[in-house]
Amino acid sequence: MRRADRLFQLVQLIRGRRLTTAAFLAQRLEVSERTVYRDIADLQHQGVPIEGEAGVGYRLGAGFELPPLMFTQDEAAALVAAARLAQSWVDPALARDIETGLGKILSVLPSAARVSAEALALYAPGLGLDDTLRARLQTLREATQSHNKLRLHYRDVSGDASERTVRPLGCFYWGKVWTLSTWCELRDDFRGFRLDRMDAIEVLPERFRDEPGKTLADLLRQVDAEAAHGKVMPQKPDGRPPWAGSSSDVGSGSSSTS
Repeated sequence: MRRADRLFQLVQLIRGRRLTTAAFLAQRLEVSERTVYRDIADLQHQGVPIEGEAGVGYRLGAGFELPPLMFTQDEAAALVAAARLAQSWVDPALARDIETGLGKILSVLPSAARVSAEALALYAPGLGLDDTLRARLQTLREATQSHNKLRLHYRDVSGDASERTVRPLGCFYWGKVWTLSTWCELRDDFRGFRLDRMDAIEVLPERFRDEPGKTLADLLRQVDAEAAHGKVMPQKPDGRPPWAGSSSDVGSGSSSTS
């Protein structure tokens, strides 16, 4: 990598995080920490407002803007590949936004890079989700973004029906199914639900605020803490996190099952 490209990427990495250590930068840029320290000193000397110090971390001062980004030919191809794969497994609204956003990116590329990216021989036929699941995913995603509570009519792996009022926290894709991670008001705990086992979804007008102990970040911290104390495995044998439920009932619960 040319030094100019490395300096540009270094600024990008610092800008994308609240606090960035030299060790992280060295790993990502595949250089020594001493090289990172020297590059940061040079950038600071040139007027780039990088704040922090060795052994603590670095961040970019407010108000600093880089010139418009230009993607390399390989980066453009990677974006095309990611967009094609994602469009088969997300909801209709998000798929349209992916297509629109990708079109804007490709339109500003040099013609050779654009032609090369569009000719990428990697495709994902639209067989991932049926229309019902796509619509369901969009409803859940939008409720998660707007912080609207949901009422779910759900059937577990045994076919037993239940009705839950939940706070939607995030949608997760496991390679075969989508699940919704929630704070369940019936169980007063985190629970996960498979989209394909939902009989009905009602978006309630009541909105919720993030409360300590009931957020997605809290769920992830809980899983990490339990794993650290040997209470649960960091991952299941098939690679899924422990809150995905058992192998026979993906997404039926978090560390415990609904």
